[in-house]
Order: sequence, then C-alpha cells, then structure tokens
Amino acid sequence: MVSKLTITFYLFIMLILVTWLSLWVGSVHVPVFGGLTDWLFGIVNDRAVIVGEIRLPRTLIAIFVGGALGMSGAALQGLLRNPLVEPGLVGASQGAALGAASVFYFGLFSVAGSLAVTVAGLLGALVALSLMLLLSGTGKPSLVILAGLAISTIAGAALAVVLNFAPNPYAMQELVFWLLGSVSNRGLDSLFVLVPALLIGGGLIWSQRRLLAALGLGEQVAESMGLAVNRGSRIVVLGTAVLVGAAVSVAGNIGFVGLLVPHLIRPFTKYRPDKLLIPSALAGAVLVCGADIFVRLLPYGQELKLGVLTSLLGAPFFIWLVVREGKRWL
Repeated sequence: MVSKLTITFYLFIMLILVTWLSLWVGSVHVPVFGGLTDWLFGIVNDRAVIVGEIRLPRTLIAIFVGGALGMSGAALQGLLRNPLVEPGLVGASQGAALGAASVFYFGLFSVAGSLAVTVAGLLGALVALSLMLLLSGTGKPSLVILAGLAISTIAGAALAVVLNFAPNPYAMQELVFWLLGSVSNRGLDSLFVLVPALLIGGGLIWSQRRLLAALGLGEQVAESMGLAVNRGSRIVVLGTAVLVGAAVSVAGNIGFVGLLVPHLIRPFTKYRPDKLLIPSALAGAVLVCGADIFVRLLPYGQELKLGVLTSLLGAPFFIWLVVREGKRWL
C-alpha cells in the first residue's frame, strides 16, 4: 500500500511536470525558461508576452482552481459520509454563476474593471452560502444536502430568468461561454481574488481535519471525543463554499472535479478523510491543468471549453458510481 506521504510526493512531481508542460504547449513554440526570465526582468519581446502574459496566468489559474475543487470535494464527501457528493451541492456554484450574470446583465461592479466578474461571482457564492447555512440550521448532513439543493434550484431559476431577458445577444453569449468553464483569457489580476480565498477556505477545512477523521467512525463517536460536530460542520461548509465560490467566479463552472479526484486518491490514503485533503488538492490541480493542456492541443479555432471536457469525463464516472452504490443496497 502506497503511503500518504508517497502519493503526495508523486502528485507534487506530477504537478511540476504538468506545469512546465502547460507553459510549453501552444500554437507557437517558445523557450519556457527564456520567456519567464525575460518577463520577470521586464524585457518586452514575443516570448516574454507569450509565456508571462498568456500561458503563465492560464496555468496558475488552472492549478489553483483544480486544487480548490479537489480539496472541497474531499472535504464534503468526508463531512457528509457520502461518496456521491460534489462541491456544487452547497449551492456555491449556482450562486457564483448568478453573481457573474449580474455583471453581464446589469453592469454591476464596473469600478472593479476586469475583476468585476470575479468579485461578483465570489459575492454570489457567499450569499448562497449564508442562505444555505440559515436553512440548514444545525448543520447535519441531511439538512445541508436539502438546503444546498434548495439554494441551487433557486439560483438556477434566477439565472435562467437572467438569460431569458438578456439585453442583447452579445451579453447572453458572453454569459453562456463563461458558464461553460474556461481558464483562458484570464490575467494574473484574477489571482488577487482567487489566492486569498483559497488560503482562507483551505485553512478553514484544514482546521477541522480531526473532525473529518472522527466522522468517518460516525457522528456519535465524534461527539464522544469531545468534538463540536455542528460547529465544525459549519466551518467545513464555509471553507468549501469559499473555495468553490472563488474557483467558479474566476473560471466558471468546471464540474465533476470534486467528485472524480477524491475517488481516485482515496485508496492511497487508507480511506481516511483527513489524509485525503492535501493529495486531493494536488490531484485536482494536476487534473484541471492537464485537461486544459488537452484542450489547447485540439485543432486551432475549435477549442473545447474546459468545463465541457471535465463534464464529458466525469458524467460516465458518476453514472458508474451510482450503479455501484445501488448494487450495495440490493
């Protein structure tokens, strides 16, 4: 059996390799090291622009978004003791999408410039989270699921209304493309919102790793250990919503990463929810960055949106999980 430390080391090496490959892959071949060096020293030339201004932001955003979705998926599955749970369950994805729609539709947060969509998406996710926590009350798994589904449904309906009454075809097209999920055409300024949110959300989840480990043995066992289950559950949900909200607000809806990654990594961590967090974050980063590389390798002018690709990969896997779990109850 591969230990947690070993799988973490392997995933870290894979992340370095996929990062370098992401900086290297493109329609134009440029030396990565030379381009990064020129960009860091402020030398303006083609390779500095291509590597530093185009490929570097895309790579970093893919890594952070994948890490956020991977960790949030592992945390939610551990908290709710349900392997079919994924981060969109808490309503943060739909809330972030609705917040972003307000920018396209009403032109809100124009003072934020290029960060308007990111800020609005993050605020939308936080509003959805607040409503979900208000509805869920005690924070018990069943109530969290019901409250998350309720908020997702309401936000989805509101988003459909916004799309229906889009002021012009251009606004609708921009919103639809954003909802499909992508890390292209993003700048490093998006990291000013994304990175702090990831540090806060990841820190909140990491602070409750002991609770996640105890919940694997049951809620009563966790309470007998003196752990505040309700309070800790809310903290995990808050951290998850911050992670998902930040990821969606920057890259749009990139589905199934939070579902797929924990299942692939769980056997290597002895099915311990607390030991699954960091490896899932690394694996999520590798998966999203690798998927974005694949998207760029498709014929020029026919780029497949990243969220579409992850859905194509994740949907069959989800069906297989449902069938497998269903057989266990027969």
